[in-house]
Amino acid sequence: EPDNSDTRQKFRKMLREGRLDDREIEVEVSATPVGVEIMAPPGMEEMTSQLQGMFQNFGSNRTKQRKLRVADAFKVLSDEEAGKMINEEELKLSALHKVEQNGIVFIDEIDKVTQRSDQGGSPGVSREGVQRDLLPLVEGSTVTTKHGLVKTDHILFIASGAFHMSKPSDLIPELQGRMPIRVELQALGAREFVRILTEPDGSLTEQYTALMNTEGLQLEFTTEGIERIATIAWEINERTENIGARRLHTVIERLLEQVSFSAADQPGKRVTVDADYVDSQLTDLARDEDLSRYIL
Repeated sequence: EPDNSDTRQKFRKMLREGRLDDREIEVEVSATPVGVEIMAPPGMEEMTSQLQGMFQNFGSNRTKQRKLRVADAFKVLSDEEAGKMINEEELKLSALHKVEQNGIVFIDEIDKVTQRSDQGGSPGVSREGVQRDLLPLVEGSTVTTKHGLVKTDHILFIASGAFHMSKPSDLIPELQGRMPIRVELQALGAREFVRILTEPDGSLTEQYTALMNTEGLQLEFTTEGIERIATIAWEINERTENIGARRLHTVIERLLEQVSFSAADQPGKRVTVDADYVDSQLTDLARDEDLSRYIL
């Protein structure tokens, strides 16, 4: 018995030190439950959830033998035991409470369901219908979901839209009254474009640098080059349709068109994108309004 205990202690120490991670062992793990998707009409979410749970429980006690590395087996067994500790009902009630008290619903493109006062025709009927369907949700009602009933009384609703072809007053008066705070944002300028190109993780400049690096080509953007790209994108937005930061993607794509095409044939080459390089590639495009219309 003492020898047995000593052996266990030795193996426990080796396991904790990671010296057994690459050993392959055979363990008994739970079989993956069969996913069952049940389509049901609106209002039957609760019954659908119960049926799915019943079908999933049919094979919940089945196990199977698997050959795994010790490190992988430790993770699988840890996940299984952690799953057994989760109280699904308590988790569901907590989620419903957080949604009701701290939920935020963002409705984008709200201007697409408006109709200008100088426009007529039947499409306005369906657009007004969408707005009237939103009224009870914004005002406060009880919505049936597959996890239970959700009251929308304390949920914050935020709506946004470009309103190029219409204005907020074209919304039905009832919906305007439910959204009393109105904020108007300014269009993105060259300064904001510079921040978009430099500050985020995985920005466009980083993406193109990594893309060219896969072909063995070293691409470098200077500060002056980024500022010039931002200025040209802003100028095109001002003269043509203003599509915001989406303009940056197509401008950089046009800027690096030749480099991208020949990158595979020039491994080890270094390309520096400075203000002069940007001007040489994009000045004609930026000055020609007719050409600018053909790029997004």
